[in-house]
Formats: sequence, structure tokens, C-alpha cells
Amino acid sequence: MSIWRYANPAEFMRISGAALPLCVWGAAIALVVGLGWGLFLTPLHYEQGESARIIYIHVPASMLAINTYFLMAFASIIGLVRRHHVSFLAAKAAAPIGAGMTALALVTGALWGAPTWGTWWVWDPKLTSVLIMFFFYIGYIALWNAIEDPEKAADLTAVLCLVGVVFAVMSRYAVEIFDGRTLHQPASLSLDAEENVANVYYKPLLVSIAGFYLFFFALLLSRTRTEIRLRRARALALQAARD
Repeated sequence: MSIWRYANPAEFMRISGAALPLCVWGAAIALVVGLGWGLFLTPLHYEQGESARIIYIHVPASMLAINTYFLMAFASIIGLVRRHHVSFLAAKAAAPIGAGMTALALVTGALWGAPTWGTWWVWDPKLTSVLIMFFFYIGYIALWNAIEDPEKAADLTAVLCLVGVVFAVMSRYAVEIFDGRTLHQPASLSLDAEENVANVYYKPLLVSIAGFYLFFFALLLSRTRTEIRLRRARALALQAARD
């Protein structure tokens, strides 16, 4: 069975309609449990105190900020190569969510950095890359809105998205690339158990991350379904105008 069948709008609408309620309820449960557990039930961090609790929001938001851009880039490549319009529409639907997560990551990072680093912002390689990636999100959204022809808009926004991938990569790997020259700490989650945060923080963090991802997929499916409906409505309006 070919995976490309999911690029058919009717098939996508059928599958996403079944998956959407699961994502919504799963997100609601995981967010309540994860954030409630992490923000109110974990002990104070011995060095950072209350400010350490921001990881339950900052870490998932940061992960989604970067991974959403990678998803958009992947969808854009599929759209350009295979000419599947659902791919373009999924990337378009993901952009505002990714921009929101990036803004949330920047704000929570600043709130954490003020008491920890003694400053709200530094022109650190990782932070700067995330900020530039945020501007690419905004540019991508603005370009979609500025071009009336949806076919031309899809192609140009896909190219813009792919240009910005370098900053998504830098946002993900800047700490490793600029080892010792960046204030930002290594990732809180790693395949190497020795590099993870302590279990008392790690377990609620995993639940919180699951909640954020399910919330993301719920929004993505809902927004993509809306974009498909709008595309259908536009096609019907054009057909009516010709008749």
C-alpha cells in the first residue's frame, strides 16, 4: 500500500477525522498530568529553585519550534517534487503553530535566563539561530498571505522554507557545533541516560512533551482540514464564475 494515498485530500480528510479526537483528548490528559505534576508536585531544584519548573513549558516548546520547521521543510520538498497539494497545505497549516511555539520558547527562555544567566538575552549562537528561524516563520506566513495565486504561493513559500532550514539545523545543533562558546546548556533529553535531568524531573517532562506534541498534531490536523476545505471552496467559486 503506497503512503502517497494519504496525499489524496479525501483520504486525508477521512484519516484525520478519525485521528483528531484522539489527539485532542490525549493532549488534554497529558498536558494536565504533565504540567500539573511538573509545575506543582516536583521538588525545588537545589540550584535554580522555582525557575527550573519552566522546563516543562520551555523544553517542549523549543523541541516543537525546531521540529515543526523540519516538518514544513519535508512537506515542502514533497510538494515541490510530487506536486501533492495536501503537502503544501500541511506546511502552511503548521507555520503559525511553529511560530507560536518559537515565540513561547524565546519568551520562556528569557524568563529562565534572567535569574540564571543574569540577563534576559544574549547574542548566543543558539538563541540567535532560534530568533532568525522565528523571522523565517513570519516571512513564510506573510508570503502566503501576499500572493493571491495559490499555486505560485505554494512554490515560493516552499523555496523560502527550504532556505531557512539552515537556521533550524543551527537551532538544533548550535550547542554541539559551538561547544564551549555558547551559554546555552546541552539538551535536557538524550539517548545517553547520564545526560538527562534527574528522574524526579525527567518523568513529568516526558509526559509534558507528549502533551505538547499531541496538542501540535491536533492543531495541525484541524488547520490542514480547514485549508483543504478553503481550497475546495475556492475551486468551486472559480468554476461557478467560469460557468
